[in-house]
Amino acid sequence: MRPLRYAINTTLDGCCHHEAGLPPDAESMRFWTEEMGRADALIFGRVTYQMMESAWRRPRSGTWPAWMADWQKPFAEMIDPATKHVVSSTLSRVDWNGRLIRGDLERAVEQLKQESGRGLFVGGVTLPLALADLGLIDEYVFVVHPVVAGHGPTLLAGLHEHRRLNLVDRQEFRSGITALRYRPRS
Repeated sequence: MRPLRYAINTTLDGCCHHEAGLPPDAESMRFWTEEMGRADALIFGRVTYQMMESAWRRPRSGTWPAWMADWQKPFAEMIDPATKHVVSSTLSRVDWNGRLIRGDLERAVEQLKQESGRGLFVGGVTLPLALADLGLIDEYVFVVHPVVAGHGPTLLAGLHEHRRLNLVDRQEFRSGITALRYRPRS
């Protein structure tokens, strides 16, 4: 059974908006590349899928854009060919190695988890909340940046039932970022 891991950047006050002053650096990008490598497939909602595609899809030319630093390319090389399952009721089709998920979210994700492999990765805000409410997340990875945003969407806002978690790993970066890995208590 493949574990479903939810991983996201967040500020100290729980803001998880990608524009909340959370720019990646070489060290955090190495972490995210390793995180992608722990998964056989990614699960995104429409918004996250489109945002990631706009940034990390290899251009038709085959050459990464000039804005992409060399330390970002390993992440791009990892995410670009990955299988992506996209949960959407508005998209009629997806590409970028994508498969559309519609209908019963719980059943679809349970089926993906039953497949053999290293794991599934979910990112974003809305979809992970639904998956947490269903009790489907096996590991939570919060990459906490030393920033207080004061506004924006917050981590798992609206969760119906609290989840008790056990800290299983902590990694501190030179920049002051801390990656915290939790698993639900049995």
